[in-house]
Amino acid sequence: LGGLPVDNQLTAFHSAEELEYFQENIHLLQADTSEFFATSSLCINCHSFDPDGRASVDAQGNDVNVVDDWRASMMANSARDPFWRAKVSHEVLVNPSHKVDIETSCTSCHAPLGHYRAVLTGSEHYLISDMLQDTFGIDGVSCGACHQQSEEQIGLLNSGKLNYDTSRVIYGPYLFPFEQPMELFVGYKPVWSEHINDAGLCASCHTLIVNSLDLEGNPTGTSFVEQATYHEWLNSDYNAQDVSCQSCHIPRIDDKVIIARSIGPVTGREPYGLHEMAGANTFMLQLMKENRDELGIPATEANFDSTLTYTYEMLQQKTLAFEMELDSLGSDTAYFSMTLRNLAGHKFPSGYPSRRAFIEFVVLEEDGDTLFQSGVLDDTYEVMGMDDHYEPHYDIIRSPDQVQIYELVNADVEGQFSTVLERGFQALKDNRLPPLGFSRSHPVYDTTQIAGLALDDTDFNQLDGQEGSGGDRIRYHIPLAGYAGGSIRPRARVLYQSLPPKWMAEMFATTTPEIETFRNMYDRADQSAVVVASQDLDPIYIRGVGTRDLPAATAWRIGPNPSSDGWLNVVRRDGSSEVAQIEVFDTRGSHLASHRQSSFFLPDAPGIYLLRIYSAGQWWTSKVIRN
Repeated sequence: LGGLPVDNQLTAFHSAEELEYFQENIHLLQADTSEFFATSSLCINCHSFDPDGRASVDAQGNDVNVVDDWRASMMANSARDPFWRAKVSHEVLVNPSHKVDIETSCTSCHAPLGHYRAVLTGSEHYLISDMLQDTFGIDGVSCGACHQQSEEQIGLLNSGKLNYDTSRVIYGPYLFPFEQPMELFVGYKPVWSEHINDAGLCASCHTLIVNSLDLEGNPTGTSFVEQATYHEWLNSDYNAQDVSCQSCHIPRIDDKVIIARSIGPVTGREPYGLHEMAGANTFMLQLMKENRDELGIPATEANFDSTLTYTYEMLQQKTLAFEMELDSLGSDTAYFSMTLRNLAGHKFPSGYPSRRAFIEFVVLEEDGDTLFQSGVLDDTYEVMGMDDHYEPHYDIIRSPDQVQIYELVNADVEGQFSTVLERGFQALKDNRLPPLGFSRSHPVYDTTQIAGLALDDTDFNQLDGQEGSGGDRIRYHIPLAGYAGGSIRPRARVLYQSLPPKWMAEMFATTTPEIETFRNMYDRADQSAVVVASQDLDPIYIRGVGTRDLPAATAWRIGPNPSSDGWLNVVRRDGSSEVAQIEVFDTRGSHLASHRQSSFFLPDAPGIYLLRIYSAGQWWTSKVIRN
């Protein structure tokens, strides 16, 4: 048996014959079983696509098999993930004396069955080199990684510490499972258990606390929370309402689905969990799709296309509510506000600390020139105007070099921004949007803290003085700089990046074979940010006569003014040209209506309105009153 210390030397976990066999078949989903676990390929025969169209289909006959949904997910490819391999090599490069501990810790979540098979057979360590030669390790977070977890200490463990039931059982969500086919063909007994739907099943790998090191690699005696997605969920209303991780990431349908092909009396079960496992990392999914052959990924392009569809839907439709509005117009300033509300059951962004969301706000002049911009990406996909160190949290933005970025900023013992996880010592900033119901008095707040200026922002996770809103309101005071050219057009987008350039720079300043492999893939990839939410306001008229606006009184007859019923007629006094376009604004500058006819009704509400009339290449302005 390999992997055991012999004379204080760490030997390979596998024999030479096993390694040779594995190398010849590395690109395949290998069917393998041991005294403790089985690879996902043993599950394929029964739980994959049914050519007879009987099993794993919904009520409409759509294929919903768990294998195809899973195999292109980040979970399935966690051990093949080229960024993860590059980052592990970077951590080892920075602290080479910690190599064994770093790799053993990282494989506990990214290659759990390989890691724990080694541990259960007596090995103290399981390295990347072991994983690369191991059918169980390279299988990633496969079927048994979740379905063989014991309910013992569920939700109480973190940082890759997992309890597995090694008595050849597979836990599932259905009462009275038909046991014989699974026991006969793969040697496992299906067992019902409530804990398979418990959010605590995700806790061990989605709460990661690292022991901090100083710049010389010495322990500081403190720890640092690299990610705490499960604890963020605990500190939310979703926990209290029993909306678990599985509710969103393995969404249920109420159709009766036959869950396996079988020769026995298998009937439809409900509800059925779609193993979409969608998150937000569209960038890595697309990168892995484009490099499937080089990475040895068995998933097809069609598998990846489906997973990308699920992931975009999750990110763009189920993550964030966003609204922009004009608050007021001053003589030289336009005042806007934007409200963001987190719809996820954890912080947004959550998970690995490279991820960030930011607001792009652009105000265009009437002719399309830019009057103001904040949060625009340059040609390297980095945010323009961002501070070199890190961008603080804002309550009010007044200039283009200020941008609202929602992110976690790690710092080392000297308070300098660092992406080396073992050097994480403190959070300089954590203004990621908390989930609904998030509270600073919750018992797990020590692992989910808000950090930086967001702590002093009375709109951040607060509404009317009460915390737990799960959102933020930010104001933009836009200088008009004497602009009197007519209307302005405000456009806002919330953008998301999973691996932004600034976060990658520290790793890319070094080199290892794994870093170079990933660098080549990263440089070829489309690094565009993903639009999570967006809103454009109607054109807003800026009061005042500019070069494109002339008083209408001398050229146009507008009446009746005041109008008792709102009816207006607009005609040229000399009859020389027809009206091409009429825009109606209120006194705040908000656009209310557009008309192509010379006769029309004003809005129902009595008051003062502004008309902009376009004809013969010129804009004309007039004030009208509805009684």
